[in-house]
Order: sequence, then C-alpha cells, then structure tokens
Amino acid sequence: MIDEARALFDSFAGRNIRTWTIVVSGYAKSGRIEKAREVFDAMPERNSVSWNAMISGYVQHGDLATARWLFDRMPNRDVASWNSVITGYCHAHRMAEARWLFENMPARNLVSWTVMISGYVQINEYEEAWRFFLYMHRCLMSMNQPNFTAAVSAAMGLGNIVLLENLRSLAIKTGFEEDVVVGTAILNAYTRESGALESAVRFFQGIQERNEYSWSTMITALSHVGRLDDALLFYERDPSKTIVSQTALLAGLAQNNRIHEASHMFEQMPDPNVVSWNAMIAGYAQNGMLDEAKKLFDRMPIRNTISWAAMIAACTQNGESEEALGLLSELHWHGIVPTLSSFTSCFFACANIRALEMGRQLHSLAIKAGSQFNAYVNNGLITMYAKCKNTEDVTRVFNWMRTKDIVSWNSLIAGLSHNYLLDDARTVFDKMPIHDVVSWTAIISAYSQAGQGNESLELFLRMLREGALPNSSTMTTLLSTCGDVGSSRLGRQAHVMTIKLGFDLDLFVGNALISMYFKCGCRDSFLVFAKMPERDIISWNSMLAGCAQNGLGRKGIEIFEQMKAERILPNQISFMGLLCACSHAGLVDEGWHYFNSMSKDYRLMPLEGHYACMVDLLGRAGRLHEAKEFIENMPIEPDSVVWAALLGACRIHQNVELGRMVAEKLFQMEPQTAGNYVLLSNIYASRGMWNNVDEVRELMRARGVTKSPGFSWIQLRKKLHSFITGDKHHEQIVEIHALLKELYVRLKYAGYVPDTQFVLHDVAEEQKENVLLYHSEKLAVAYGLLATSDGTPLQIMKNLRICGDCHNFMRFISKITKREIDIRDGNRFHHFNDGNCSCGDYW
Repeated sequence: MIDEARALFDSFAGRNIRTWTIVVSGYAKSGRIEKAREVFDAMPERNSVSWNAMISGYVQHGDLATARWLFDRMPNRDVASWNSVITGYCHAHRMAEARWLFENMPARNLVSWTVMISGYVQINEYEEAWRFFLYMHRCLMSMNQPNFTAAVSAAMGLGNIVLLENLRSLAIKTGFEEDVVVGTAILNAYTRESGALESAVRFFQGIQERNEYSWSTMITALSHVGRLDDALLFYERDPSKTIVSQTALLAGLAQNNRIHEASHMFEQMPDPNVVSWNAMIAGYAQNGMLDEAKKLFDRMPIRNTISWAAMIAACTQNGESEEALGLLSELHWHGIVPTLSSFTSCFFACANIRALEMGRQLHSLAIKAGSQFNAYVNNGLITMYAKCKNTEDVTRVFNWMRTKDIVSWNSLIAGLSHNYLLDDARTVFDKMPIHDVVSWTAIISAYSQAGQGNESLELFLRMLREGALPNSSTMTTLLSTCGDVGSSRLGRQAHVMTIKLGFDLDLFVGNALISMYFKCGCRDSFLVFAKMPERDIISWNSMLAGCAQNGLGRKGIEIFEQMKAERILPNQISFMGLLCACSHAGLVDEGWHYFNSMSKDYRLMPLEGHYACMVDLLGRAGRLHEAKEFIENMPIEPDSVVWAALLGACRIHQNVELGRMVAEKLFQMEPQTAGNYVLLSNIYASRGMWNNVDEVRELMRARGVTKSPGFSWIQLRKKLHSFITGDKHHEQIVEIHALLKELYVRLKYAGYVPDTQFVLHDVAEEQKENVLLYHSEKLAVAYGLLATSDGTPLQIMKNLRICGDCHNFMRFISKITKREIDIRDGNRFHHFNDGNCSCGDYW
C-alpha cells in the first residue's frame, strides 16, 4: 500500500532520515524505481541505509549500471552495500564482476560468501562454488541455514555423493541436521544422485522434524523412478497432506501414464495453487494431450513464468512449434522475462521448423535477459544452429561458453554429425574430458548415419572395453547399424545383449529389431512383432516396409488387415509400405484397392511416393501405357521419382519408344542423375541398338555425369569382403575364378543359359558370356562357397539392382550346391533356395 504510505509520509511533520528511507525502499520494492529515485534525490540527508535501499532497488529492477554508478559515489559503504551490488551481478550471471568486487571488499560477512557460492551454482560452475565454500570454511566463518543449503546445491551439482556425506557430517557437528530446511536440502540432494535413493529413504526416516517439502521430495523422487506404489504409501503417511504433497503426487501420476487419475485428483483439490496448475499442464503435455493442456492454461486464474514455460514446452514437445513461439512473443509483450526453460523450448521450436532468423532474435533476447552464460540455454542454441545448418554459430556458441558440461560436448557432436562434418565430430569426441553413454551413442550414430557401419561397430566394442554400459538408445543405433551392414549374426548378438540389459521390452528397441531382421532378410521380425508388449504406428509401418523389401506381398496385406482389426489408424507411411509390398509381389488388383482406400476410407491424400508405387506396380505387370495414362491424370505434378518408376518398367519390358520419351523428360528434370542415363542405355543394349548406347554414353561424358560402379560384399568371420565386376584384387581371386568356371560348366548341364542381353557392350557372344561370369555378386557367392562348409547359408549385399542373368545364375547355384542364398540389392531381398527365389522371378 505504497500510495497510502506516501500520503502518511507527506502529512507527517516529524520526518527524519528513517522515514525518508522507508518510502524510498517501499517504492523500490513495488517496482516504481523512478518514484524511489525522486524521493532519494529530495532527501535532505542520507545515511548508508538510504543509499543501500536505492542501490537494492536498482538491482531488483535489473538496472545494474545505475546501481553500480550509485555504489561508486557512496560516501561511506558498509558490507550491505557491497553485498547488494555483488548480488545483482550474480543474478545477472556476471560472475567476473561479482568476483572482482568480492575480492576487493574491505570486510566480508556470511552473506557475501553465500551470494558468491549461489552465483556460481546458478551458472553451473559447481567446482568454483565448492572451492568458495572450502575457502570460507578455512576462514573459520560460522555457517547459517542459507549458506548450508547453497553448499548442498554445489555438492549436488558436482554429483559427488562423498561430498554430500561430508556435508551431512558437518551438519551433524554444527547442529544443522535437525534444521528442517537444511535437512530437506540434503534429502533433495540424495534423491538427485543416481543410485542414492535408498540412502534418501534412510535419511528421511531419521529426520526429526519434517515439513511439506520433505514429504513432497520423497514422493517426487519415488515417482520419478517409477516406484509409484511407494510414492502413494509415503503420501498416505503424510499427516498433513498439504497442497505441496498433493501436487507432487499429481505430477507423479502424470509421469507414470496415469493421467486420468492425476486429472481427477486435480479437479478434487479445493484450492489448487499455481504450482498445481503448472504440474497438471505439464502432465497433459507429457501424455500428448495438448488440447487439454491449452484448455487448462486458458482457465488458470493466475499465471506465473513457470505456467508460460510449461505451456511453451507443451507446444514444442507436441509438434506445435509456431504456437510455442507465439506464446513466447505474447509473454514478452506482457513485459515478462522468459525463464531459462522457455528459452530452451523455443530454441528447439526454431530448430524444428528451421526458423533461423527467429532463433537469432531469441538469442539476442537471451543475452539481454542475462542468460547468455547458462549451459542449458547454450546447449539449446547449439542444437538450434546445427539443425538450421549454421555450423559457424554452432562452433561460436560452444567456444563462447564459460562452462561446458557433458551435454554441451554431446550437443556439439550431434550438431556436427547432423551437418555431415564427421571428422570434426570425431575430433570433438576425442577431445572430450570424459564420455558418458550419450557421447558414445552420438558418435556411434554419427558413423552409422554416414554409412560407415564397421567403424560404428568398432566404437561400440571400444565403449564396452572402456566399461561404459549402453542404454536403449545405444542399442537402437547398434541394431540399425547391424541392419545397414546386413549382418544377421551381429544382429542376433545385439538382440541377445538387449535381453541381458533388460531393453528387449523397450518400444524403440523392438522397432529397431523389426527393421534390423528385415534388412538382414530374416523372418525373425514376425516373432519380435508378436512378442512386443506395446506397439506404435512405427512398429506397424516397419512390418509393412519389411514385407515390401522381402517380397512378402500377401504377408504385408495380412499385417495391414490386422492393423485395421486392432483399430490402428494407418498413416501415409503405412500405405507406402503396403503399396510397395503389392508392387513387389505383382498384386495389381489389391494395389488399386488400397490406393483408392487411402482417400476414400481414411481421407489421406496420396503423395508423390504413393503415385510412384502405383506406376511401379502397373509397370512391372507390363501395363506400361496404363501407367503412363495414370501419370498424365495425376492431380499433382509428377516428380522425378514417378517418372523414374516408369523408366524402370520400360527397362524390364524393353520398351524403347516409351523409354526414350520418359528418359528425355528425366534428363531435363535431373540432368546429373546417372541412373536415368544407365536405364535408357540398358534398354537400347537389350535390343542390340549399340549406336544409341554410344550416344547415351557420349551424352553422359559431355554433361560430366559418372555412373557409380556396382559392387557386392559378403561378411565372413568378422571380415568384410567386397568385389566389383571383373575384380582381380582379392587375395583368393585365382581360386574364385577357377570355381566360377567349374560352376559355369555344371550349371549349363543343369539347364542354365547365360542371358547376354544384360551385357551392355557390343562384343562377340563368347565375350559377353565371359563378362557375365565375373559380375560382382557372382564373385561374392563363389568366395562364400570357397570359404564356408557345405550347407552354410550365404548372405550377399549389392549396392545396385541385381541383373536378370545373375538372378537366374543364383537360382541354379542354390539348387546344385543345396545352399540358401540371400541377396539384398538396391531395391529388395531375394531369398534363393532349391532353385527358387522368394520374388517368384517377379522383381
């Protein structure tokens, strides 16, 4: 009631220095700093208390420049004057200036030390905070409650349970363990330490005096690790069950997917406070219920900065990035300084929608708010700039950081990897002072995404050697790598490891297992899928894509129908997998049915990829002109993928006229894509039109287009053996060639006839057969036969589509050698057994 106080002051005849100072302080604390200064300047005389009141007002107002200007002009400073300015610098995270003032103080008290310790804790410089505490202790300063809690925060930040135990011993010696605030701070620290929850429970049992925060701390800690039943027992034991404990339990229920119980509890609260409202908003957000969170936010009687932060985070987490940024703008318009959480959420929102300019504006706002040195803010900036492809600012922010925690290093590795700067990411990884599981996962994932699967696997083994345990994300990355390199043996070993580590029931690991087994050509994916306790849309889509890749069209349809029966709504990715499965199995009528069902039954608009699948489906079935008409009647502009599907079909059916027309269109759309030239050249070669073949090759040379060489590889006894067509460099190439010649004779007796139309050069028939004999996949299978015992299945990978002659060759090889042979080419899997292929010779 500052105006009433001013009226009394104006009518009071006996005003003295004390009454003047009271009014200055009142205005300052009410945020009316100009009125406070007006009264201060009018004072007939001032003492140090008056000066301190004015300085504190400017500090609270965030005007450190004026506060410092007044401080420098004070006639007589006391310890409170120094502490006020130091506090201002600490709150603004300007620790260098705070440190200079602290070191130049003529005298210090316990507040001086506590403010400095707390300041370093705020900017995550926990080691420096702890050093200050030790320095204070050596100076024989007696401790008080705020000082003790600041020291506990420093120990908690360092994650050092030994330091925490030492502080507890000190608390016992100095009589502070029975202080409820200090006791709760120590309890809170125990609950934050990994593996120290039982110590927290024992410490709680020994606390003589407990308050609502003691109870809520235990309820929160137990809920956080999934021990909700224990949290409920603690809640029942709480004699007062205040709103603080209720809110802790409400948050715990929401975190553990019991959102409806949390909602019921919230609605039963007679007078929820702003913390309860915030917890419920966060709970809805965690459970993907954004509309409910918005409704609750709109109902709130009072909002604080945490309310805004919770709602901004909710929008970001649920894909509403633009709405999150709109909320921040509204918050700023109200004159409220965003919290650190709001800043980091909005940096992620900018990253999600690649809003670089908005991100830069937020960066400027964070600097103005004094948050430029905060590790969380800087980590968010690194991620934002990386996803916006601005690697210069990624490095600049990292180098600017005063304190780099392990999250900062990990964010930098992920950012560089995201921008394909693998060597730079590896350099950063090697420079890191320590590696945690996230660091290992980030660098393993970086190599995996860059197609360097062997290096990725080597790093995983090094991680295990150095004693680091993988988490579910690491195992997901490892399984993906095993699938990419096509090693079912390594994939099975990784699967066993997930079971030993207890991750086999994890949803993301389960999805990775499905993809890995399908990529390795194994049907174990069906067993994994059947045993999954929980499935999401990615699980179903992985099954559909796997069926397509392995030519299991009918199984793909079965999976889709099962999906419908379980009332799982398919999305556009689901239909992509389903249509590809129909295409690879020649199921034309079924493909048409499901294509039409997309828009008719599910109101999903087909995209270019769906149209490409239909063109591929019709084209493979020989219905080329129907496929061409389909393209011409598309409601959207056909892209190069759609036309390339038709060109591929022209290659299969040797349609020169249509193939030439489609190729000319593709040359205009993608003049540097070698595959289109190669397909047209193949069409000409299959018809013996060698002059036209030469013309295409000359066109490629003129345009500087180069064809990627075809190569195949096989992994045996932990070693990868790769071959190119006509390879002469393998250590056993003489034996491989000899075996191929021997097999060639045996296969001809069994009925194999070399299909020389797949030779793309105008040479004699005998030479064509010789060229065919040394295709890369034939070299790989011959080496596999040499290097393994009779009956051992062989798995071969190829970067390009297998040619028709090699496909026929593999069918005969599987029959006369009685071997199962799996070949994964650039399009799909071929499983050869006893002279047959899983594709039914339709691919």
